[in-house]
Amino acid sequence: MIRGTVLAAGVGLGLLGAGCGSPARHVAAPVVASPTPTVSPSAVVLTTPPTLPPPPAPSPSLTHGQGGHSACPATLAGQLADAGPGTQLVTVDAQSAASTAAAVALWQRSGGCWSLAAGPWPGRVGATGVSDHHREGDGSTPSGVYAFGPVIYGIAASPGVRYSYHRLVCGDWWDEDPASVTYNTFRHVACGTAPPFHGKSEALWEVTRAYQRFAVVDYNAHPVVPGAGSAVFVHDDTWGPTIGCVSVAAANLDRLLVWLDPRQSPTIVIGTEAEIRRL
Repeated sequence: MIRGTVLAAGVGLGLLGAGCGSPARHVAAPVVASPTPTVSPSAVVLTTPPTLPPPPAPSPSLTHGQGGHSACPATLAGQLADAGPGTQLVTVDAQSAASTAAAVALWQRSGGCWSLAAGPWPGRVGATGVSDHHREGDGSTPSGVYAFGPVIYGIAASPGVRYSYHRLVCGDWWDEDPASVTYNTFRHVACGTAPPFHGKSEALWEVTRAYQRFAVVDYNAHPVVPGAGSAVFVHDDTWGPTIGCVSVAAANLDRLLVWLDPRQSPTIVIGTEAEIRRL
């Protein structure tokens, strides 16, 4: 079962920028009257991943983590109480709840045991650390266990990902306005047109350092709760803390994105080591 943090409705905006790639500009309302722009979730064709043979079917024991397998080596991934039915896992192990540094590792499950697939790599989390009560604009990265969104995005071309890939163009936004009906979703409006949502929504194509490529953490998505947080991504390193995301060096990010396989139901777990052991 994919678990996240408990979300509370009716939360106001925080003090920090909402986007995590760079301090996002406020989106002001249009200064002249004009028809409401037509907004669509995607206005360009997604790059479809190649057809691949199906992955090996997991054994029934895989739905219960590593706990009952005494022959398995002791690993951080194996200490999760329930990592879900998937066979790929990304761990983001923060040094402490207030730390902005974390170790990012990729894990593969086979025969009931987790083994290290890559990493650990140096990573960054939010400017205020990790939190199990994340709110819009508070600068923290939400702790918990999450799926990945169905589309990987980027300004640059796909490095060969197995997910659908959307190459960012002018007019591609992430709606980070808690008052918007499309809060915490990707939106496209006509290039040069002010979007109908406001707040600290991000013009994704302009965040050239962080968003060369990024995966979406499926946080506050099912359902979306206004003010509970938006735009949580795994993106390129920006030489410092994020504003609520996870970042790693570009070469490591590409390796992670290419490794992720939607047929294996990958998940990401974020928190301190003590938190990860409890999840």
